[in-house]
Amino acid sequence: MAEEPAWAPLYPDGLSVDPPQVPESLVAAWRDRAATSPESPCLVYFDTTLTVRRVDEDSDALASHLQDRGVDRGDVVGVQLQNIPQFAIAMLALWKAGATVLILNPMYRGAELRRLIDDSHATGFIGLDREGDEAAATLAGSTVRWRMTTSDLDLQTEHDPRIFADAARVVVEGADDLLTAVRENAGRTPAVAEVRAEDAALLTYTSGTTGPPKGALNTHRNVLSTAAAFNAWQGVGDEDVVLAVAPLFHITGAVATAAATLVSPAALVFLNRLHPEVMLEAFQRHRVSVTVGAITVYNALLALDRGDAAELETVRWLYSGGAPIPPATVDRFQKRFGHYIHNIYGMTETASAVIAVPPGARAPVDAASGTLSIGVPMPGLDARVVGADGSPLRSGEEGELQMRGPQVMPQYLRKPEETAHVLSADGWMSSGDVAIIDEDGWVYLVDRLKDQINASGFKIWPREVEDALYEHSDVYEAAVVGTPDDYRGETVTAYVSLQPGAPTTAAALQEFTKERLAAYKYPREVHIIDELPKTQTGKIKRRDLRDQG
Repeated sequence: MAEEPAWAPLYPDGLSVDPPQVPESLVAAWRDRAATSPESPCLVYFDTTLTVRRVDEDSDALASHLQDRGVDRGDVVGVQLQNIPQFAIAMLALWKAGATVLILNPMYRGAELRRLIDDSHATGFIGLDREGDEAAATLAGSTVRWRMTTSDLDLQTEHDPRIFADAARVVVEGADDLLTAVRENAGRTPAVAEVRAEDAALLTYTSGTTGPPKGALNTHRNVLSTAAAFNAWQGVGDEDVVLAVAPLFHITGAVATAAATLVSPAALVFLNRLHPEVMLEAFQRHRVSVTVGAITVYNALLALDRGDAAELETVRWLYSGGAPIPPATVDRFQKRFGHYIHNIYGMTETASAVIAVPPGARAPVDAASGTLSIGVPMPGLDARVVGADGSPLRSGEEGELQMRGPQVMPQYLRKPEETAHVLSADGWMSSGDVAIIDEDGWVYLVDRLKDQINASGFKIWPREVEDALYEHSDVYEAAVVGTPDDYRGETVTAYVSLQPGAPTTAAALQEFTKERLAAYKYPREVHIIDELPKTQTGKIKRRDLRDQG
């Protein structure tokens, strides 16, 4: 950045806005950690703790096996696992072998999974054993040459019934077992793959809300730049314990949680699939100090019958990404648990988190829209807001958020037209998000461009209506969409789930918002439903609600 940006004074003490200096690759960064503190705790899974040395040796052994299997520099390998230690070990092993990790949602089945395998030209696949036979049928005839499975029962002995009630080990014909491969190759060191900064570390597919999913290629430099900036932002040190709440098959979990912790001195705690009670207990049990999760995770803690500030006594910072946080939810959580939830923002195309509320600071609320700020750009990132013609706007003006920096991907996989649509020649990436940046550098995310509602010519952002609904104490979750209307073009429609036992009605909620919003903004329809549709990463799926409306 040519001159110090407006947000520099908001930074933690001693932190520069300049891009962090990072090693050539994630492998080099990991090797530095392994040489510095080999006996420190690295991965924790219920009653098991793996040291840095153990993880280094296991990933070396696995990388050697994969190279025997033909994995070479530049190969793409799909990893479809929950938040278990084998995910981190597999990532490290694949990077050591020079491969690109294709992260896959475990909910993907059949054609949905096959579409991504075919598009990525993946040559290998690592998944859970109990889903191995189904995966084998899905992958038959694809580019995948080898398969490997692992059990989430491995590397722990507690078998907590809340997590493992239906779990059982399964032998999958035609697939290697991950931990068996580790044992059989113990002591081996993989051939040096000479991984470079511009090599692809992760291949992550966008959600496809604006069309078919696109594979974002995140390089080693992208991932390390995001990870290093976030670690410096939080001041992560060797006393820290990071709880893996965000799914690792999502860019936030893969980078802001897993990669960032692997190249830091901190320990990383896994809980497999998220269970609110198990998560609450983990804070005290493992002395968790930092975590990142979708707001739905914190809502789940609020919904528990037990839990207060005592359970979170070791926490330094809580961050929430994936979806904007309603101010009322932040206040409710802090009142009960004693901790402020810091907003954080990133995209698949920016290798996860790039804008965040400084630790210990409180995000301001935009007076005009009532929107809670998502924070300020982290080290190395530049941000601006542009108008419809692409010209930069002044502070306080509403337009599309654009970002530039070493965190931004170089391209979508084999999609030059789509790449050119979001990336300018001088490196600015268009986010598709409508935002405001105030004179102090705080960024306010108004909404997605495609989600704007047009009712009788009035433009309405769903976020503003949702935030008004969240001010009602009976509201658990809310989503607002535009539904077709012969008279208005679109009408504002709200879908709401309630707190357990809450007595409010749809009519009462409509009146509640009517008192807080302009006449054209309040929802003409309010539907109370048991649960809002969500992605596995916790984002509410407005599109599904629009479709059913």
